[in-house]
Amino acid sequence: METRENTSVLSNYEPPRLETLTLEVLEGKIAVLTINRPDRMNSMVVKMFEEFNTAAYALRDTDARALILRGAGDRAFCAGFDLDEIGVITEMGVREFLKFQETATGGLAALRQLPFPVIAAIHGAASGGGMSLALAADIRLVAPTAKFNAAFVKVGLSVGELGTSWQLTRLVGPGRAAEIAYTARFVGAEEAVRIGLANRVVPSENLFNEAIALAETIATNSPGGIRISKRALQRNQEVTSYATALELENRGQALLTRGEDMPEALAAFKEKRAPRFTGA
Repeated sequence: METRENTSVLSNYEPPRLETLTLEVLEGKIAVLTINRPDRMNSMVVKMFEEFNTAAYALRDTDARALILRGAGDRAFCAGFDLDEIGVITEMGVREFLKFQETATGGLAALRQLPFPVIAAIHGAASGGGMSLALAADIRLVAPTAKFNAAFVKVGLSVGELGTSWQLTRLVGPGRAAEIAYTARFVGAEEAVRIGLANRVVPSENLFNEAIALAETIATNSPGGIRISKRALQRNQEVTSYATALELENRGQALLTRGEDMPEALAAFKEKRAPRFTGA
């Protein structure tokens, strides 16, 4: 697993104390959130869902340019909920379980709703909740070892979990989503790219560096433009009206023309130089 030094500090950023995750910031204001339970294939526990919320909150109001999600070690991105911990869930009462569900779904939703792009670098298994976590990202890069499965029905639950039913259908279509959900079969890296579940396959040894390179490419563009673009892409998945989509786009573009980045981009083009974006 490649590593990079923590060489950049974000504005308004207070490093949170985390037990199951590691959050660091790299040069260029690129954040990296690592699922840090390699001895358990980075499987999820109740504490981890709380820490997804904590990490997202720590990053939400910063000037970060992108977040990379990855799993520690060489075995898995995230193997879903740790079945050794499943007894904790089965012993909960209805109200307690509902509170847990809201915490769990809220953690993944908080990552998905970060105002800057989220890139998942996936190797090995992304199963059950691990698949849900991958789906919360805007972009998914996969190593040849990557394999996805909606394992929920294997443990007596449904694909209606952690936003998977909503996200999966929109990525691969209702028919493919139904097959993946009902069979719980694994979808390998090449198939994942072919059906739209992942963006592209990257050699395992280059996976993290490719994610960094992609984040750095994104970071060369206007911060405001990227953030408004993400807002438009996400919000317009949730509306059925073309007119409403146009209204959202129009407002976003109008706001961006009032900032400094658009005039800077035009000036740079005329002067044949790279733009110096500030996000202001």
